[in-house]
Amino acid sequence: MPTKRESIRNKAIEILKNNPKGMRWAELQKLLQTEFPDMSPNTITGSTWNLDTVSDKVYKPSRGLWKFRGLELEEESPSIPTSLREEDFYESFADWIKTELGECTESVALGGKSMNKKWGTPDVVGIYRPGKRDIIQFNPEILSAEIKVSPSDPITAFGQAIAYRLFSTKVYIVEPSTISPADYDRLEALCLLFGVGLVLFDLDVKKPNYSIRTRAQKYSPDMFWANEFADKLYSVNKEAFEKLFG
Repeated sequence: MPTKRESIRNKAIEILKNNPKGMRWAELQKLLQTEFPDMSPNTITGSTWNLDTVSDKVYKPSRGLWKFRGLELEEESPSIPTSLREEDFYESFADWIKTELGECTESVALGGKSMNKKWGTPDVVGIYRPGKRDIIQFNPEILSAEIKVSPSDPITAFGQAIAYRLFSTKVYIVEPSTISPADYDRLEALCLLFGVGLVLFDLDVKKPNYSIRTRAQKYSPDMFWANEFADKLYSVNKEAFEKLFG
């Protein structure tokens, strides 16, 4: 007859096997408490905290995520409505980053290849500058954002965002909330390491529900590239230039 600890571990492994996408620690503990209502939370925690080391059937692909080994191929990539495009969210995010998050005083939607340079055109660009009544004046700050509707390749989005650091004071990555837990953990870790902001949103044009997860850190851009970006913007989109820098 199995011991209490063995029973708890066996049930935990069974739960993970039935959830191929994996489970967060708190969620797993909650289910185990439901399965063993007479056992104290400390007993359950003490029996499972090192489950990935005492059982070769369980592993952690990222911090806080537990999975049953061997089910990786059963995962499916989240489906994306074929009618959705990244540009469908440019305007709403430009408005949100300005009015809700307060990261800029003006913002415009750019995107695409309007500046004819690979990784050189952020989807949304904002500017944070002092007002006439601000007693303490400061240099304008450029904010750039990269928006993705596909959660399948967050590293590409991160690479693009890092490129914007050349001319931007702050940079944000905007990913759909359907991103896998493992990819989210890796992306969040990279954003924290390199000071890039992270925002999640729902793939709903009318209600994207943007949610800040990590605020962007402020960095000093290379002023040569900042001026080069502004000059290029002036030549291809004078209206956007005047709104941001005029």
